[in-house]
Amino acid sequence: MNHLNTDILVVGTGTGGTAAAIQAARRGANTILIGDTPWLGGMLTSAGVSAPDGNELAFLQTGLWGAFLRQLQQNTKLDNAWVSFFTYNPPTGHQTFLDWLNQLPNLQWIAGQTPQEILKQNNRITGIRFENLTIYAKIIIDATELGDILALAETPHRWGWELQSELNEPSAPKSRNTWTERYPVQAPTWVVILQDYGQDIAPEIPPPPTYNPNLFTAAWDNYGPEMFLNYGRLPENRFMINWPIHGNDYGEGINRLIQSTTAKNEFLQESLWHSQSFAHFIQTQLGRRYGLAENIFPLKNSHSPFPLSTGAFAIHPYYRESRRVKGLTTIREQDILPIPQGRVASLPVDETGQPTSIAIGNYPNDHHYPCGDWPVKPKSIRWGGRWTGTPFCIPYGSLIPTEIDGLLVCEKNISVSHIANGATRLQPVVLNIGQAAGMAAALCVEKNCQPRELSVRILQEALLQDPTAPAAIIPLYNLTPDHPDWLYWQRYYLDHPDVYSSNGSCPVSFLASQTKTNHSFSGIFFCHGEQDYSISFLEQNWSLVTLHPDVNEKLQVLKNGQLLTVRGRLNLAGRWLLVDSIDF
Repeated sequence: MNHLNTDILVVGTGTGGTAAAIQAARRGANTILIGDTPWLGGMLTSAGVSAPDGNELAFLQTGLWGAFLRQLQQNTKLDNAWVSFFTYNPPTGHQTFLDWLNQLPNLQWIAGQTPQEILKQNNRITGIRFENLTIYAKIIIDATELGDILALAETPHRWGWELQSELNEPSAPKSRNTWTERYPVQAPTWVVILQDYGQDIAPEIPPPPTYNPNLFTAAWDNYGPEMFLNYGRLPENRFMINWPIHGNDYGEGINRLIQSTTAKNEFLQESLWHSQSFAHFIQTQLGRRYGLAENIFPLKNSHSPFPLSTGAFAIHPYYRESRRVKGLTTIREQDILPIPQGRVASLPVDETGQPTSIAIGNYPNDHHYPCGDWPVKPKSIRWGGRWTGTPFCIPYGSLIPTEIDGLLVCEKNISVSHIANGATRLQPVVLNIGQAAGMAAALCVEKNCQPRELSVRILQEALLQDPTAPAAIIPLYNLTPDHPDWLYWQRYYLDHPDVYSSNGSCPVSFLASQTKTNHSFSGIFFCHGEQDYSISFLEQNWSLVTLHPDVNEKLQVLKNGQLLTVRGRLNLAGRWLLVDSIDF
């Protein structure tokens, strides 16, 4: 048995784990990243969800999430689909993370290993035994997709729904019911990538033994085939199939994921067959023009027990929920909802009134169950010509277990309720949660302290001043990270949380968008209602949307029927024009 020693051990090569390892190593800590998949990035890559949701507005494009976007934009066209402003082929995302990792000599990546045993000294985790090696570390980060370290370490954690009486969440059930028992967590999806072959020549997609076309007959009834496919359109005429409506979400017997290896594999096999069934159904309905994409994912990998005949199926499912640690702070539904008559959630603070935020997100509270939609309190607003989610903060205490030292978490396994997980689980916010966990771990090594002993203000300063990917701590709609006063106002509200505005803005002049585009469009402007704009040219109407605060303000003062010239990019899938600047 080999033995290794390191400062920081990150277990899990998903979105949060990859970010944590990169950030810890960039800070200077000796770091080992270990996992059972052959790719880096998790949801963003190996799970095939290369259509990130949330944190799309310019002021939210900070930290490793912002850096990831900028790197992708150098290598590929991102504005392809209508579910996301940023879609790319999954290998491109993996290569981006791999390039970052290869720049760090103090970061070692070990693939094809799963944790077997937790090593403890008193109340502190000191190491983990894997199949053929044992690794000792000063700080360990659980970044597994299902919170596997929490279970192995017997760390208190949650799985399933909390009742309204437990956390006083307005949308939580008052009692257990058929719904909560059948679907204790949100349904995963085994993503498949389809290819448009241009004519009816695609190889036939065979049906699996469990094929039942009745499960999918209403899949695109309210959309039409073209809009359905364009939901997750990728470059090179490919389509990410991650469709919740009579599609490939799968949650039957989902408790099997945490029961045993055999039970888990049974569930995974069914989930994969369900996705294969949906792909077969799509081809039978839309024709052999559409088939499985080739050479997207590795054909064989140590994580999947199933032989895959094509590189179209993701390496593993897109897990929307996990075991969730019982942490020093638990994020509840009311913590992600906007302040009454406001546009932001309240800042999380400690007992002294000091903010404890270490990452921000804004996605609406989105839950996936095969049986339908569970009603939750809305947290969306109109902004930039479209609907977007109101921003909220992730408190540092949600990364720290209540009862054990030497451990941080940074995936869907943070301390969050089942209801609130619908907003905190998305790729961009998990990427920045991972960044915060990696920075915290590195600071703990530097200061020879435990995560619960680390000053959150020191962590906040380190994130704000990171030389490679500075990360926002406070949501401010009108302050993008390239603004010269960005750092000043981030610090100002950390020092004066009592004056943080419910509209999420600060008293600064707008900085014009720095996004460069050579495409100019002129036409007649129309305002159809609050934050509902279009421009007409070449006898067609295009919705006008923007991610930039200066453009958002200008759109609100334009007059109906005026001639308008803008710079931006057309999105054929969503039939919108994404505006970077207004020339008038």
